[in-house]
Amino acid sequence: MDFRTEKLDTILDQFDSNTEKGLTPEQVDQHKEKYGLNQFDEEESESLFSKILHQLKDVTVIILILAGIISTYIAITEHPDDFSEPIVIFSIVILNVVLAIRQEGKAEKALASLQGLSAPQARVLRNGQEEVVPAADLVPGDILLIESGDLVPADARILNSSDLQVEESALTGESVPVDKDENADIEPDSPIGDVFNTVFSGTLVTNGRAKAVVVTTGMDTEMGAVAGLLNRTTSGKTPLQKRMDQLGKQISLLALIAGAIIFTLSFFQGEEFINSLMTAVSLAVAAVPETLPVIVTISLAYGVQNMVDRNAIIRTIPSVETLGSASVIASDKTGTLTQNKMTIQKLWAYPNKPIDAESDFGEDEKWVLKMMSLASNAAIEDRDGEEIISGDPTETAIIRLLQEKGLPKPELDQNYPRIHEIPFDSGRKLMTTVHKLDDGYISITKGAFDRLPINSSSTTEDVGQEARAIHDSFANDALRVLAVGYKKYDELPEDLTPDELESDIVFAGIVGMIDPPREESIQAVKEAKSAGIKTIMITGDHAATASAIAEQIGIFEEGDKAITGAELSKLSDDELKKNVRDYSVYARVSPEDKIRIVEAWQSHGEVVAMTGDGVNDAPALKAADVGTAMGIAGTEVAKSASDMILTDDKFDTIVHAVEEGRRVYENIKKTVYFLLSCNISEILIMLIAVIMGWGLPVIAIQLLFINVVADGIPGFALSRETSDPTIMENDPIGKGESIFAKGGYRNIAVAALTFTITTLIGFYIGSFVDIDSAITASHEVGQTMAFMILGWSSVLHIFNARTKESIFKAGVTSNKSLFWLAILSLVLLTVVGLVPALAGIFSLVELSLTHWIIAFGLSVTILVVVEIQKFILRKMNKSF
Repeated sequence: MDFRTEKLDTILDQFDSNTEKGLTPEQVDQHKEKYGLNQFDEEESESLFSKILHQLKDVTVIILILAGIISTYIAITEHPDDFSEPIVIFSIVILNVVLAIRQEGKAEKALASLQGLSAPQARVLRNGQEEVVPAADLVPGDILLIESGDLVPADARILNSSDLQVEESALTGESVPVDKDENADIEPDSPIGDVFNTVFSGTLVTNGRAKAVVVTTGMDTEMGAVAGLLNRTTSGKTPLQKRMDQLGKQISLLALIAGAIIFTLSFFQGEEFINSLMTAVSLAVAAVPETLPVIVTISLAYGVQNMVDRNAIIRTIPSVETLGSASVIASDKTGTLTQNKMTIQKLWAYPNKPIDAESDFGEDEKWVLKMMSLASNAAIEDRDGEEIISGDPTETAIIRLLQEKGLPKPELDQNYPRIHEIPFDSGRKLMTTVHKLDDGYISITKGAFDRLPINSSSTTEDVGQEARAIHDSFANDALRVLAVGYKKYDELPEDLTPDELESDIVFAGIVGMIDPPREESIQAVKEAKSAGIKTIMITGDHAATASAIAEQIGIFEEGDKAITGAELSKLSDDELKKNVRDYSVYARVSPEDKIRIVEAWQSHGEVVAMTGDGVNDAPALKAADVGTAMGIAGTEVAKSASDMILTDDKFDTIVHAVEEGRRVYENIKKTVYFLLSCNISEILIMLIAVIMGWGLPVIAIQLLFINVVADGIPGFALSRETSDPTIMENDPIGKGESIFAKGGYRNIAVAALTFTITTLIGFYIGSFVDIDSAITASHEVGQTMAFMILGWSSVLHIFNARTKESIFKAGVTSNKSLFWLAILSLVLLTVVGLVPALAGIFSLVELSLTHWIIAFGLSVTILVVVEIQKFILRKMNKSF
């Protein structure tokens, strides 16, 4: 049964309810058994153990764990006094798991916040008596009593009402209260904002009172449908997480293949099983960039810090990078793209010409504005020394313009004291007030233009036609039109009813108002477009108003289309996916529609960032790649379902966040290039040396020191690299784009080969060439040479990785933290090589001055090679 369009008698019969007595206790128990409690189902949360287990399934973590186990076994059997290697390996595993869990540890509070929107109690008629019961005990068929200030506890069809207005922004996103009317005719499948004969759970009664019959409770309500969508909607992995997963698999496969090869070669060359196994472990350690997860997390965390300064709070750390991949921004209209402040744009005072609100007002225009103000209940309050205008949004717009024109509201009320009021009525769509004049009385009526009862004798047919034409021109500009007229009396009439006061009035004029776009939104949409990002508007407002605002902002362009929720419901998912690029404005849409829109864009490989503030937005915020909630106007439900919260509710903040996201991703790419250049070279160095029969150039603990100290320490500072000035002139990063795209493999190959060649040269010289009479060539000298060359050159490579430009142009000290961390790493490497006690821990031996000079010369080769590579690429007009 569609309770919105069904006759009231049929609804009452369905629940066997009585409008005067309500339900009996027996009926309440029966209905509880049948329909359940008036509360939402809750989603199970993942345990800490499950989260840890999930992280331990990562292939690179498994490799490190296996390496740690084997290393522990070897330490127990071969070196019972030295457990430094397994301790280091397991410490890295634990650190990475802890950081990953913290990174993904967003508590899902959306449903808990949704429960908080439910009214704690409800006033009902039961067994002929008025009772206050817990809202959870409400059942379909209960006769509900509501009045101004109440939170509606369930969906209920109105039986009778008086001046009932309900603020439904939690469900529709529109903050202007809706006039409710039990006699309204409702079309099937009407959006919530157009269902005027029903009140919905979680909405707020702002005016009047009503008696209503509860038709749905709990998960069957509109708010329950949102809860159900939240339960069913899952947040997928971010583009970065997918790329890092793919990278982990590639590295792990490489490590396993290389490990198997080197184990086989070593074993068949006559090495003992345990030594061959240790060689394979060393290679596994070499393959895994241990500090990569930490550096990526630090890069993301630094992005989070920067976004706080730009009025964006990130709730899920990977969302920082996901923003950089955003190719579609689906924005709410009210309060995000617009000011959420109704503002008068035009005014027409008969018999003059219409003028803009910014123009100078003549006496006729001032008189129209004064009458509008006198017939308004908006008030000016003093809050801590600041004047605040409060009341209905349309009336506050009138008072605000009045103040701007130098016509103070308090003075006006004093000069024209109100002595009578006929409140606004949704049936009449008019409001009338009576005021005392020096020479009599005046009644002022304001309201809908088509309901204003104009005196035909005072307004000719020609003027009536002109008024309709001007009204239509205002409406075509998507302005909300309000008309005003008056009647003068010498004496206060005895009959102060609408029949007397609201008949044969003199027409005075009309005003046209709208919630105007934010100035910064226009520029932000333009910037987004230049960055290859499509902006669309999804709103609960009417299509005409939304399209007009979208056109002013630059969202709605020639050839674009607008579609309503009703039209959208007639499209199949396949049809929507096929045509989704045609639409820039989605109006009067439901929570389900919003998810469909997001998923339709995602089906084309787009990364969707969506904004919202209401409960109705929460499921789509969760489904979007980056859900963005409003910090000022947003509900707790929307915030809990989001990935990012805007503290200033401005659209341009999203565009700034996208720029920051792109910077973060670029720095993560630099990190991958920097770390893998060294890791790939370590694998090649080990394989080539073993194949040549030279033995291991570096052992596992030396590799760990290089990976953590030489790569890790300076790598942390890559997170602070500034973005390229042209970063917002590039197209978004494709969702399926590899982290090695645009030359990544090429650049890593050049650097890795340079590391490999220079390190093997140094290892060969130290192992087989006597260059100093005091220190003869040996395997240990060769290992020490290889360790120093690989370590030093890895640190120096950070200056290549940090910029696409030549290091001579970019400078080495522009990122001061990177410069000093690089110096620190170089010092630590040198100290380990020079101090005997430390050198012994890492199986290093003393080198001669000649060895040190050769090692240093080979180490700086990486700077020369990459500088030449960058020069050649610039000449070929290719990016580095």
